[in-house]
Amino acid sequence: MATEVIRTENISKIYRMGDEVINALRSISISINRGEYVAFMGPSGSGKSTLMNIVGCLDTPTSGSYVLAGKDVSNMTEDELAEVRNKEIGFVFQTFNLLPRSTALENVALPLVYAGVGRSEREDRAFETLRSVGLDTRARHKPNELSGGQRQRVAVARALVNSPSIILADEPTGNLDTKTSYEIMELFDNLHQKGNTIIVVTHEDDISHYAHRIVRLRDGLVETDRLNDNITNPAAMKLLIKEQ
Repeated sequence: MATEVIRTENISKIYRMGDEVINALRSISISINRGEYVAFMGPSGSGKSTLMNIVGCLDTPTSGSYVLAGKDVSNMTEDELAEVRNKEIGFVFQTFNLLPRSTALENVALPLVYAGVGRSEREDRAFETLRSVGLDTRARHKPNELSGGQRQRVAVARALVNSPSIILADEPTGNLDTKTSYEIMELFDNLHQKGNTIIVVTHEDDISHYAHRIVRLRDGLVETDRLNDNITNPAAMKLLIKEQ
């Protein structure tokens, strides 16, 4: 039986800029089960980034409710949201957001510092997570000593180290070349096959087709929410670019 990990009910988000009122989200209701691979897809201004911020507990809705892993987080304080984020959500950003003076190992271990995990256990868990994304041999390297794809793998490892309910990836291939983008999307596919819940936020149609379900937003509304009948095979795409 599927276990629901995300449920939003009629969430709206209104921003006020002087006399102007911006309805970024309009009564959005979605449900995502544990282990799903979902893309939030839409052009700039569609509301996908606002929805990502709310799902990621970076913001709260103006109205409506949001239940994450069985907890209503709609009206939590900033400190409560921060605690939920660190425990339940692993973030992967377009710009990697790595600390430049810290090693890959130290960057991956950072969420465990916030969680109060001891140093020895932090390093062990961070190293094993780097191994899981194929970067254990780069554990002592700093970001400027890594390629773009390797930096994004470090970011993925950092997202995974706390065993969160959700991996939330915001335009994860936006700063990568085509070949490296395929490699990162293959990594997400592998994570999904292991049972991780993956949400990718993108404006790129080809990236959205790696997901098994696509939620398209426009003007703050869900335009369509459907299963993807034409899932891209990341291994095949990587092979294709290699042959070119």
